[in-house]
Amino acid sequence: MHRMGNKGSGVSLYFLIWTLVTLGANGFNVGITYLQSAVAKGAVCLDGSPPAYHMSPGFGAGVNNWLVFFEGGSWCNNVTSCLARKNTRLGSSKQMTKEVSFSGILSNKEKFNPDFYNWNKIKVRYCDGSSFTGDVEAVNPATNLHFRGQRIFLAVIEDLLAKGMKNAKNALLTGCSAGGLTAILHCDRFRTLLPASTKVKCMADAGFFINAKSVAGTSHIQAFYNDVVATHQSAKNLPASCTSRFNPGLCFFPQYVAPQISTPLFILNAAYDSWQVKNILAPGVADPHGTWHDCKLDITKCSSSQLQIMQGTQETWLRDDSPVLDKTSISKAVGDWYFDRSGFQKIDCPYPCDKSCHNRVFDSDELSE
Repeated sequence: MHRMGNKGSGVSLYFLIWTLVTLGANGFNVGITYLQSAVAKGAVCLDGSPPAYHMSPGFGAGVNNWLVFFEGGSWCNNVTSCLARKNTRLGSSKQMTKEVSFSGILSNKEKFNPDFYNWNKIKVRYCDGSSFTGDVEAVNPATNLHFRGQRIFLAVIEDLLAKGMKNAKNALLTGCSAGGLTAILHCDRFRTLLPASTKVKCMADAGFFINAKSVAGTSHIQAFYNDVVATHQSAKNLPASCTSRFNPGLCFFPQYVAPQISTPLFILNAAYDSWQVKNILAPGVADPHGTWHDCKLDITKCSSSQLQIMQGTQETWLRDDSPVLDKTSISKAVGDWYFDRSGFQKIDCPYPCDKSCHNRVFDSDELSE
């Protein structure tokens, strides 16, 4: 494991290469809150419906501590792909389930979540397709698409501040996948929105998407992110420390953003991230003969050469079979880091040497972006 960052900026950036799924068993259901007041600000989902979140209030010693978790779900990079999301839960709060299960880092049981169980915990639903970075004023009446992710982020945080987060003693911004990228891109902004006295840190779970060429040698993911940024007009909302030096499309890649983040940042990422293998390393257009098909479905079907290529690039939060590095569970590593009990900087050995790691076997219809 290695540490990155500008030594003069006070960056605490940790890479933890791990298999992590944030949510799992032993959960409890939390009802949905529709943020109707955001509509007047234009902070709406792709279809114009209000944004939404689920909140479990803090209790006991955790009443002034806040954990804000942003949901993931890939991105839409043009009108066609955004229209495909518009009438799903990833584009409309009208299609979202009314209750979701809180577990893992969102659990309210000390046994399963010893450091954060009694905090105020919020899961922000994802319905904009841009990792909460877009802001386009105009709405084409032919599509009625609203690109307003940045406004949603600000409206949600403003609402939470009014509900007590303005008195926060501790705060953690986190998320998974596209939500993990949200935690990275908005980390320093989140810091500025909270009182100076609040201890603020950020954690990205499976949100470190890399700018790597596909097995065909093409820059598939770079072109995709360029389109996301252009479609949602995200450039103005990405960290200026990155956009002042790089093309804005590159600033969707944490490798160009994270070193300049001044707020402490913890990054959890699988060395063999399934989405990145399927959509960055070996997307269908780069693998016309299906050489990577079986490997993308099940890592145990990968050849030694495929594993070598990949190595270059919540269910397990606190279970008895949670993955461990240096005899340390995910839950303990994150808790120790947040509360400054100890740092944790580790890279696991190449698959399959660590027997505590888990692999998921995918169905063929799960291969698409």
